[in-house]
Amino acid sequence: MTDTEDDAEAGPGAGWFAGGSSDDQGALRARIADGEADEPRDWPGLAVDAGFADSRDDYYDRLHEASVAATRETVRERERADDQQLVHAVRAFDDCERTANELAERAAEWAGSLFDDAEPGIEGARAVAEREPDGELERRAVSLASRVADLADERDALAETIERTAPAVAPNLAEMAGPELAARLIALAGGLEPLAKKPSGTVQVLGAEDALFAHLSGRAPSPKHGIIYTHEYVRNTRPEDRGSAARALAGKLTLAARVDHYSGERRETLHEELRERMATIRARAEEGKDDDGSGGDTTADAEGDA
Repeated sequence: MTDTEDDAEAGPGAGWFAGGSSDDQGALRARIADGEADEPRDWPGLAVDAGFADSRDDYYDRLHEASVAATRETVRERERADDQQLVHAVRAFDDCERTANELAERAAEWAGSLFDDAEPGIEGARAVAEREPDGELERRAVSLASRVADLADERDALAETIERTAPAVAPNLAEMAGPELAARLIALAGGLEPLAKKPSGTVQVLGAEDALFAHLSGRAPSPKHGIIYTHEYVRNTRPEDRGSAARALAGKLTLAARVDHYSGERRETLHEELRERMATIRARAEEGKDDDGSGGDTTADAEGDA
């Protein structure tokens, strides 16, 4: 396009402001997000000529406003994505559990000074919450115990939400790791897409960042696994084989995350291959073989990085 009239028609290669009103923020956001041009042009001058802006400075002010609005809308959309909602649920679950346990200790200490039969822990707090208080101090102690019970109930409700949501967000990962571990891996990575883009070696040590940093500074050996230790394939494997099991599991978890992100289709072959690999690793114990760190581990790592 070579003249102002053409630019005003908002066709391919037209300025983001072309054909739009400075008051139509929705249309301007869309053109900022989706617009493109074959080559740079004198956009401020064209905007002034088209009557969109009063001056070049006014153009840049309007561009700034539209860009910020477009960025906010993009962030809002991403935050509403299912995997980000799962991240929020996991973090809220952890906050509720930590806070409930901390307050339960305080409630138990306080209740123990007021009631002879007060028990510790969250269940003890539930029992105190059902008491009929006598006096201001007992009312406050019972009220605190009630807050502990409410937080514990919210934690349980969040756990059920995670159990239902994780398989819908990441079917292969949730089946392979279990809904809670799958959700925690997604949360540690910052989302399903970041998790899918990580190499298997990184997935293997997610959750062990402190140990990894200590290793990098020369203060500790390299960690063999992070949060995936909670998976039965790692936790229930003999210590000398856990490194191999962690590598095999991390490799398949990485592939599962990639399939979930890019296609969303369940692939039975992933699960079958993991079961076969773990059967091979565990057979070492029955055969009396020592783990030398070789064997199929390299293959597992390669699969995760593919």
